[in-house]
Amino acid sequence: MERLQLIHTLLQQAFSPTRLDVLDDSAEHIGHAGSAGGAGHYTIKMAADCFKGKSRIDVHRAIYGVLGELIPDQIHALRIVILI
Repeated sequence: MERLQLIHTLLQQAFSPTRLDVLDDSAEHIGHAGSAGGAGHYTIKMAADCFKGKSRIDVHRAIYGVLGELIPDQIHALRIVILI
């Protein structure tokens, strides 16, 4: 499964977001030492009812918990934007 689709599917299943955008920013980091092995840089923009009332740290931990199996082999860096 393509990485973008895999990330999208895992987040969709875990959080049932009302909005979810997964963007591949890897082209902006060509030559970056951490991504030399093929792992990518991604931005996640997401809104989900389950995030209401939770701290930013708790939300980030939850997202990393879902995507942790992909780090560092497939995901080198994540930018997380929580939409309200």
